[in-house]
Amino acid sequence: MRISRLILFLFLLGSCWTSSGQETMRTDTISVKIYFRQGYSTLNPSFQDNGPRLDMLIRKITDLNQDPMCRIQSIRIVASSSPEGNSVLNKRLSEKRAIRISDFLRRSTDLPDSLIETDPRDIGWLELTGLVETSNMPYRDEVLDILHYTPEWIIRNGKVVDGRKRQLWMLHGGDCWRYMEEYFFPELRGADVRVVCQVVRQSESVVLPAERDTVASTSRDPIVAVRRDTTVSRDTVRTSDVADPLCKPFYMALKTNLLYDMALVPNIGAEFFLGRGWSICGNWMYAWWKSDRRHRYWRTYGGELDIRKYFGRRASEKPLTGHHLGGYGQIFTYDFETGGRGYMGGKPGGTLWDKMNYAVGLEYGYSLPVGRRLNLDFTVGVGYWGGEYQKYLPEDGHYVWIETRQRHWFGPTKAEISLVWLLGRGNYNTKKEGKR
Repeated sequence: MRISRLILFLFLLGSCWTSSGQETMRTDTISVKIYFRQGYSTLNPSFQDNGPRLDMLIRKITDLNQDPMCRIQSIRIVASSSPEGNSVLNKRLSEKRAIRISDFLRRSTDLPDSLIETDPRDIGWLELTGLVETSNMPYRDEVLDILHYTPEWIIRNGKVVDGRKRQLWMLHGGDCWRYMEEYFFPELRGADVRVVCQVVRQSESVVLPAERDTVASTSRDPIVAVRRDTTVSRDTVRTSDVADPLCKPFYMALKTNLLYDMALVPNIGAEFFLGRGWSICGNWMYAWWKSDRRHRYWRTYGGELDIRKYFGRRASEKPLTGHHLGGYGQIFTYDFETGGRGYMGGKPGGTLWDKMNYAVGLEYGYSLPVGRRLNLDFTVGVGYWGGEYQKYLPEDGHYVWIETRQRHWFGPTKAEISLVWLLGRGNYNTKKEGKR
């Protein structure tokens, strides 16, 4: 009988102790977001309502510290930066932001330094992914595909050949990057101050292990309590001794019109990508072949200025590639004579301005990748060709003028099959775009 009573007493005692432990203790995480200006680590209370946020945070920490039923276990400062700029500088910027808030908390509270931890995380990729997932931004699924499955750095033979930043920058001609830069990147330029505390509703305090990582709210509310969660980070291929070549992609190209080259008219051009599918390009040609004994002349020189708009699937994937429409203006002069009647553009002698012809028109073309840094550009243009020209005959070592006329021509004024050499940081074709 005594043994039965003893067993029943121990059973009831254990049940009461277990129930009490489960009902009277919990671990909470309180988070506040502090914002910084782009490229700065100065803690500015007047920026983005930082002042009220910091005041409320200090008041909350003070209240928790004075509450006998609460025990602050840690204060963790998770700082990050937005993807613009050099990764090494972004890492230092995140570290400085975490230190600025840590120093502020040490000055404003009487908590021991051992409770305050800093966790600088370079670029806030996970937070950016969360912002994209909960948005209705254009091309959302394609952006998420890059964020989920493209490593931050892709390295081959010890060199960075591609990466997450470059693919996001190039996606749809930079439209996605510019959208995130305006709406999402400001949220990444900051630090989450996470206060992990244990709340106990009875006099005795039992220390339970707190989770180290929590998901901070990105709400604009000054302070919010959030439930604990587990964050799984993706593997990325990166190296600490490789410089960041993706500070900001730069796209330009040098080119030569193979049709002019075949006609023995050397020429060279340059094209610069302006963004949003637009580019500006110019070229120059010069040929001055002659044979006085046989009166054979092949002379021409001049230049062109061209503005283009790229469009289509290829253009959205890679600048300076795919379909393009544009307008162009040309100035040039010429002197052609092959043993008979000759034709000279403009007035004899003087500069190009004295004897130039001109053309203006609209063009259509397609730039096709054929190698890692090579494209073939096919272009035709239709417009107006105007200017003065002379007719003459070579006789007895002299040139006899016949007549002067004005050129008025509407029709094809431009034809190109250009070999294009892609230059600039990040300006190359991937394997699927062009054969290596």
